[in-house]
Amino acid sequence: MHLLRRLYNWVLHWADTPYGTPALALISFAESSFFPIPPDVLQIALSASRPKRSFFYALISAVGSVAGAVFGWFIGYTLWATASGFFYTYVPGITPESVAYVGELYHDNAALALFGAAFTPIPFKVFTIAAGVFSEYVSLQTLIIMSIIGRSLRFFLVATCMYFFGPAMKGFIEKYFEIVTFALFLLIVLGFVAIKYAV
Repeated sequence: MHLLRRLYNWVLHWADTPYGTPALALISFAESSFFPIPPDVLQIALSASRPKRSFFYALISAVGSVAGAVFGWFIGYTLWATASGFFYTYVPGITPESVAYVGELYHDNAALALFGAAFTPIPFKVFTIAAGVFSEYVSLQTLIIMSIIGRSLRFFLVATCMYFFGPAMKGFIEKYFEIVTFALFLLIVLGFVAIKYAV
């Protein structure tokens, strides 16, 4: 936990430097495959100081995150036999049990599982790497499409709040973001279920 707090503070410090935007791109990329701190932390901090650039920061987060998702897929697809020990030991959230569970989710509905992980605070890296491990259920095309949809919705939701309400929203998002995204995801799923049974 001490290490995670130090990483959290390290991510935040980039908002006070001239390198905040490239740092956001790199952290968004890394978080999709191995880094434990989500890019929202830095995106919110940057947007709080410059609300009119909120959607630009969201775009940076989304592009970096989708690129990182592709990298995660290739880790699972090509390197997992040799790299799994490293990830199980050093990357929080990635365990044999979590990867196996995600594989079961992919067997049932890969697209929905990927969208849920991309949109909500569920550790996305587990899903991107597992997508490569279970490539028989998840094509690279499916990963890219669902990552674009889920990650864009997530980061642009943050951007919308920051653009219209500015720094006043910073504390609210940091405190309630997980609850809000899970609630919205549930509403989306229920909407699809309702449509399925209505037609």
